[in-house]
Amino acid sequence: MNPFIQDFLHVTESAALATYPWIGTGNKIEADQAATDAMRTLLNRIPMDGKVVIGEGEVDEAPMLFIGEKVGTGNGAGIDVAVDPIDGTTSTSKGKNNAIAVIAVAKEGTLLHAPDMYMEKIVTGPEAAGKINIDFSLEKNLRIIAEAKGKKVEELKLIIQDRERHSHWVEQAHALGVRTELFEEGDVIPAIATCIHRSDADLFIGIGGAPEGVLAAVGVKSLGGEMQARLLPNTDEQWNRCVSMGLTSPNKALSHHQLVATDECAFIATSITGNMLLPGIENNQNAFTTHSIVLNGLDKCFRLITTEHAKPSI
Repeated sequence: MNPFIQDFLHVTESAALATYPWIGTGNKIEADQAATDAMRTLLNRIPMDGKVVIGEGEVDEAPMLFIGEKVGTGNGAGIDVAVDPIDGTTSTSKGKNNAIAVIAVAKEGTLLHAPDMYMEKIVTGPEAAGKINIDFSLEKNLRIIAEAKGKKVEELKLIIQDRERHSHWVEQAHALGVRTELFEEGDVIPAIATCIHRSDADLFIGIGGAPEGVLAAVGVKSLGGEMQARLLPNTDEQWNRCVSMGLTSPNKALSHHQLVATDECAFIATSITGNMLLPGIENNQNAFTTHSIVLNGLDKCFRLITTEHAKPSI
């Protein structure tokens, strides 16, 4: 798989660039279609036997990059592929921050086949990996992280999405003197930021999409951090969907290993609009410049890739 990381980077860069004309136009459907077309075309050129395990939806919901779709040339290693052509379609359509094109890949059979529903998530960096617990209170987890990092609790920073469903966590954090950083859309990059020292983020917690949770879990695994999760089915249909996918206790806490059962994984994301780790696409006179993150689970390195793409001559 590793020899193809450059190919996967080309995929996310192309998807991001295909989205660029739609930034700020209010047309999130067209933006998503452009990114999906570009991503699928290039994925199918990679010499792998890939299977989409996280994608644009079920086969009856999405014409391409649907869950279960085979991608690649069909030759080579079996690979689980998780994709989100645009994590942050609303941000893209409104010209706001936190839109990315993202792919996560892993050895065949090692990624959770997460249904499209809400998921509770908790993430921290390598220092407190193996010590946090999604079933602990927020205060207990914060104190564990503070001890692991040699900090005072009031020196910690919590990253959390600005949603009413998270207000109790924000209030608890503030009562402890913990700083919070709120974001609007797209929780993949904020989750991964807890594993990157320069972000100064200590804990991510929140309720968001399960597919995005698996994408984030690969990134966190690739940096030596820890993520735990819990699916939150709220209808009989969602509960039965979990059971049909092999999750016999759908509301049971999921360990990081259950989300990503291998270190042979990689996470690649290219920013469309800016976020806390990367600037957005830059439109210069003769070229577009993209900014990407490339993470490899086998070496636990954080790589920033800047690429200049020459504009076609007229």
